[in-house]
Amino acid sequence: MLDTLVVVGVNHDSAPVTLRERIAFAPEKVHESLGALIRDTQLSEAVILSTCNRTELYGVLPTDADGMAASDELSRWLAAHHEIDINQLSPCVYRNHGVSAASHLVRVAAGLNSMVLGEPQIFGQMKSAFAVAQEAGAVGFHLNLIFPEAFRIAKKVRTDTAIGENPVSVAYAAVDLARQIFRDMEQSTALLLGAGETIELVARHLRDAGLGKLIIANRTLERAEQLAVQFDAEAILLADVTERLPDADIVISSTGSQLPILGKGAVEEAIKVRRWRPVLMIDLAVPRDIEPQVAELSDIYLYTVDDMREVIEENLRLRASEASKADEIVAAGIEVLRAGLLERQSADVVKIYRDSALALQQVELEKALKMLEKGMEPEEVMGRLARDLTNKLIHAPTAGLRQLAKEGGKRDVSRMAAILGLTDFDEERDEGATLQ
Repeated sequence: MLDTLVVVGVNHDSAPVTLRERIAFAPEKVHESLGALIRDTQLSEAVILSTCNRTELYGVLPTDADGMAASDELSRWLAAHHEIDINQLSPCVYRNHGVSAASHLVRVAAGLNSMVLGEPQIFGQMKSAFAVAQEAGAVGFHLNLIFPEAFRIAKKVRTDTAIGENPVSVAYAAVDLARQIFRDMEQSTALLLGAGETIELVARHLRDAGLGKLIIANRTLERAEQLAVQFDAEAILLADVTERLPDADIVISSTGSQLPILGKGAVEEAIKVRRWRPVLMIDLAVPRDIEPQVAELSDIYLYTVDDMREVIEENLRLRASEASKADEIVAAGIEVLRAGLLERQSADVVKIYRDSALALQQVELEKALKMLEKGMEPEEVMGRLARDLTNKLIHAPTAGLRQLAKEGGKRDVSRMAAILGLTDFDEERDEGATLQ
């Protein structure tokens, strides 16, 4: 079952933010995109994961599909869907198939493949992506087995190692940078754009850092007010940001907007009102919320999510010592998952074989009863019943053994013989012997 799993994607290691923002899926478009993905490719089931650091397509292939060819097909679909030249996208795409895809899934969910090692947000983002795919009807038998087991393994990584200790995330790294620039946080004002999980984490870290004043701007005022109550902040609409921009020493943004929220002109006006007092701007969104040209302005220090790499290196080192232990848990978990799925498959095969045998039994029994009704001797009827039923029951296994022998799989023949209970089967018998 794992052999049919495939993942194709790009992340912070394989592609720059300029490309990642072009292939990001807007949340409101994921349902539609899932339908197109299944309709236009070989996939029978699919999940789309799209965050600021990665876009990944997970899916189930036909059992006879070529994994590499299918991965190329998914890469082409991703490029076409976002109207990007495949030659530009292809060098940045990673592809995994089978057990490697399952391992990648678990490592992503556990935060082992994140920009900040062990960061917790990705686990919730992946669970949300899976739930969205379920709602869209894009998840079936296979992924409904694989994803929950992957989540279980990822949770074990987090509970059995120190990979998640110390509050380290892109949000934490952003606040840590702000604390380095503004030593006296009590005298500083921060303006947060958005009200999602990342901004909530930023607000929490800012509060813990002793920030003087916090303003939260969101497209809907209700959500901004909900966060504002938690952190003793002021809530405003995104439409009013330019009016409050001059008050902000720190601006941290993470919205789901497909277009920039702050342009060079608005920021230039704000810095004039501030009399050129410096402003730290950290854009954690993909696509970006702040136009890149803002960085050209004097006294504006603009960082993107990719710029956070250097800020978080020290935090990475703090967790790296637990990575090998986490890898062992992932490997063991994948092996248990693989064995469990094989056991389930074998149980399905056994059920099919048993149902088939019972059906044959019924057919032969009815034939025997008709023979008795016609006056045939019971001994003769019983003999025919036993002979015909035996021949039909052993037909499929015998044909399978002959085919294995024809293909030269002596070890497979021995294994099949053992499965059939032929304990006196001589593995060392003359290779020239044939099955009768």
